[in-house]
Amino acid sequence: MSPEPDRTGTAARPGREEAQVAAKLRDVAALAGVSPRTVSNVVNDSASVAPATRERVLAAIEELDYRPNLAARQLRQGRTGLIGLAIPEIGSPYFGELAGLIVEAAQQRGWTVLIDQTQGLADRERRLLSKTGGHTMDGIIISPWMLAPHEILSLAGATPVVTLGELDPQDAVDHVAIDNVAAAKEVTAHLIARGARRPAAIGTQPHRRNGTAELRLIGHRQALVDAGLTSRREWEVPVESLHREEGRRAMELLLAGPHHPDAVFCFTDELALGAVHAILARGLRVPEDVAVAGFDDIEDGRYATPGLTTVAPDKHHIATTALQLLADRIYGRMAQVAPRRVVSPHQLLPRGSSGG
Repeated sequence: MSPEPDRTGTAARPGREEAQVAAKLRDVAALAGVSPRTVSNVVNDSASVAPATRERVLAAIEELDYRPNLAARQLRQGRTGLIGLAIPEIGSPYFGELAGLIVEAAQQRGWTVLIDQTQGLADRERRLLSKTGGHTMDGIIISPWMLAPHEILSLAGATPVVTLGELDPQDAVDHVAIDNVAAAKEVTAHLIARGARRPAAIGTQPHRRNGTAELRLIGHRQALVDAGLTSRREWEVPVESLHREEGRRAMELLLAGPHHPDAVFCFTDELALGAVHAILARGLRVPEDVAVAGFDDIEDGRYATPGLTTVAPDKHHIATTALQLLADRIYGRMAQVAPRRVVSPHQLLPRGSSGG
């Protein structure tokens, strides 16, 4: 029986409780204004669908609480519906937020995400890629800090892999990253434009192989050259980790000399928050005596006093793009395509710590 019309004469839309019982693929198609085949393509990720159409279908699925028989579909396709996500630190605000976005986007595809923490150690990255944990996964997303691309491919075998962050220029796997050189150059140029003449950098990591810190240092140096300023190696402080304590320690080293920097670019927001702590502990002011900028746009930086100037990577774009690249490989649509590099957007967010 058709739903009774409301007082305007239009058919009443089924409520969520009714949709939970009765929603079918054709109901989703009717609500989204597309064909059932298009809904099937979105649910199964079996063909290219225009982004706007995909969003309408996903919104209809959410409104009707439509639940396809994912287990049966995956059984027919010989897949598990499980993907792996390997990040260096679950406790990192940046990686924690990114992992949450990946899980949410994966749920829309009917995938379950198994998250592992590598702590940036080569043996842990190897263990996950070789799947010694006992799980069979359809694909893996990994943010490697130690392994080279050829080793990642060798360990993963036939399992599709997408990497996050920078890798060796001779890329061998799909990966998603922001333009770290451009972003670092932009934030250092901002500090210089706000009056800094002695900018320092905190966050080089010569013991890591992922290349991110190296690229941010290149961008920092380029901004100094463009402004006609001298790049001083003693003002480029390496760190063992990217946490607040290392930022505090590095900033104290910079403040120990007779002529300390008047600005500092930290390669993560956590380092920057530690640097701010050290500056204030010395009785100096931020930004009047030392301006500070970070990288990642974590929540703590938004609510710090003063607010932390930072570079905000588009984390949502990184998450959804990584999953799309992985889906393309899992479903065989891009089997013969060379490894792809996708550059995600970023944005400089000037706040009080730089006088912004």
